[in-house]
Amino acid sequence: MSHGTARPPIRLGIVGLGYIGTTVGSQFYHHPNATVEAICDLDTDRLEGVGRTLGVPDDRQYADYTAMLEDASVDAVLVGTPHTLHYDQVVAALDRGVHVYCDKPLTTDLERARDLAQRAERTELTVMVGYQRHLQAAFRTARERFLEHEPQWLTASITQDWIDDSRGTWRLEPELSGGGFLYDTGSHVLDGVLWTTGLEPASVAASMDFHDDDGRIDRRAHLDVEFTNGATGTFSFHGDVPSVREHVHLWDQQGAVYLEGVQWGSRTVLEIDSDAGEYAPYIDPHGEPSRADAFLESVREGTEPPATVRDALRVTALTEAAYEAARTGKRISIDSLDSSVTDGD
Repeated sequence: MSHGTARPPIRLGIVGLGYIGTTVGSQFYHHPNATVEAICDLDTDRLEGVGRTLGVPDDRQYADYTAMLEDASVDAVLVGTPHTLHYDQVVAALDRGVHVYCDKPLTTDLERARDLAQRAERTELTVMVGYQRHLQAAFRTARERFLEHEPQWLTASITQDWIDDSRGTWRLEPELSGGGFLYDTGSHVLDGVLWTTGLEPASVAASMDFHDDDGRIDRRAHLDVEFTNGATGTFSFHGDVPSVREHVHLWDQQGAVYLEGVQWGSRTVLEIDSDAGEYAPYIDPHGEPSRADAFLESVREGTEPPATVRDALRVTALTEAAYEAARTGKRISIDSLDSSVTDGD
């Protein structure tokens, strides 16, 4: 007996075939609810190679994403291009009535981030941003704590051999990257803290060391942030050290939750009580949905994606304010939702 007609798979186009386009794109390629219909990249050799891997024929391989949107029959696109290109590509997809999965950061310009937030709220299309900590069991466990407890103080840091890893790539070209380590790996940590705690940043003071003579590609950044509820916190990012280590310590009146990790493996969670006792809650990272799982579920069910444009707007507002603070030596106030970044008192 039939229980209904199976829904057809979501037809996906991939724009940008670098690390994100190929790794997340592979999740869609192997997913039972999606097919990769078209790919787009300026590098013809990369197009051919990825096309063979994903089984995309030559006539659905494009060097121009607007041509792909016009010619290919796609329901959704994965945008995995350099940071400063995201805005135009997301707008073009939304204008064509296409769902969007966009790598982080959504954009490197605050006004454009606000514009995308407004566009996303006016449409029923899914727009998901690639902040995968929203899917990770450790961060989701920590987030549950702050649904009932108000954060008061935090420290967060991450290190990486990012400068060496990025040599010869667009990440060290500010016209494409929009910034340095803070806008790349650091963006995940900012988002992870803001999403986990629900805190809204009010102002930031910052210092940075830059890799380039023009002072646009930061290799080290230190942020001192005040939040609207009176909480304070520090973020430290260093992209010129040998290995990846992440530490996020979030305190409230009852104690704290510590999130720790090395390299790109799963993060651990440790809860600290008011008597300095420690408790490690059970978490199962094997049950975490992939980014493709989460995006396709949102598209199919019409539900809000785990990482929204509004989440990304907060990160862009804080990031842009931090760069301004580092360059001017002033504390910069932040209003991500309504107005431009302005000087604080």
